[in-house]
Amino acid sequence: MNQEDYRKLIRGEKAGLSAAIVRPLLRAAAAGYRVIVAVRNFLYSKGRLKTYRVNATVISVGNITVGGTGKTPLVVWLCKFLLQKEFRCAVLTRGYKTHTQIRGMRDEGRGMRDEGRGMRDEGRWTRDERRETKIDEPAILAEGCPQARIIVNPDRVAAATEAVNKFGAKALIMDDGFQHRRLHRDLDIVTIDATCPFGCGRVLPAGLLREPVTALKRADAVVITRCDQVCETELSETEKRLRQINPDMIIARSVHKPICARFADGKEIGIEQLKGKRVFAFCGIGNPQAFSGTIKNIGAEAVGFKIYDDHYHYTIEDIADIEEQAGRVKAELILTTQKDWTRIIGDFRFPISDFQSPIPFAYLAIELKFISGEDKITQLLEDTLTGKIQKRNDA
Repeated sequence: MNQEDYRKLIRGEKAGLSAAIVRPLLRAAAAGYRVIVAVRNFLYSKGRLKTYRVNATVISVGNITVGGTGKTPLVVWLCKFLLQKEFRCAVLTRGYKTHTQIRGMRDEGRGMRDEGRGMRDEGRWTRDERRETKIDEPAILAEGCPQARIIVNPDRVAAATEAVNKFGAKALIMDDGFQHRRLHRDLDIVTIDATCPFGCGRVLPAGLLREPVTALKRADAVVITRCDQVCETELSETEKRLRQINPDMIIARSVHKPICARFADGKEIGIEQLKGKRVFAFCGIGNPQAFSGTIKNIGAEAVGFKIYDDHYHYTIEDIADIEEQAGRVKAELILTTQKDWTRIIGDFRFPISDFQSPIPFAYLAIELKFISGEDKITQLLEDTLTGKIQKRNDA
């Protein structure tokens, strides 16, 4: 069963005998999973499982559902904020299907220099290093935050220790860290996708929740993403439920603002130029409908859309098939996400620009833009960095 069929099954959109048999089995498995999550959280809350601290401010960015909720653009935004405040920062990420652990920035003889605006690391990934690792989020983070240290290690405590002791980081951003309780954090920010805020209402595998929504009691702030893809009534209902769960947490709204379509040679097409253009799109991300919605919102004419599983690794045959389908519908542009683009570059031994296609390939570059609550998030960050707010415990 592919990802899209699975989502239809848990949303109740898939009919038939097999669906009627599988759903109760998934709910039974979910009950067991829920017990395991509850016991683990209880042990951490009571101090039975040890939490480790490091000599740096730790900001966790996570979510309560599987699939893409827009964490990466928020991490990039946080990096830029910290660098503007002259904090030497590092991003801790586990990576996905990592073939080799990397640090994102090369450290061979380059060192760290203070240029009056905080410490900068002049090294960055080479193209060959990105291809060998075959991972997407760390590559995007390295590109979006060239002055931050990117440390890929599933052991977040070890990564945090390395960032502090070896690189002198004073602020750490733990990517996808809400469920990672082992490393103490000073601030928990959770991203909630406005298009699917509560994961179909059930924990895995009967739904998309990593843990029950009551876990949001641990959160200090929630950033609702993709707010431009739902109506105000839905947003208000989401906020109302969030406040019922945790009245004290800050709630902000944001959108993934498209910047341009970017090609392999660095050339760009502005968003205005994409309006009315015949686009064939494809992606292998956690929430493909969100990408489809973004294309619709910018005014492009979507003449075809191909969905792959999340973190899908493309073959040359896949790219040839995409180009063939795009040609059949007379597309003027083949468009994908930055994560897919980065993965393609990493998997192939040649740049995508070398693939001979009469239809140009590009990815849609985006950035996080707050539409409300940015001032509250900023103040919360500043208070945390200056020690005015300290997390009472890891409950």
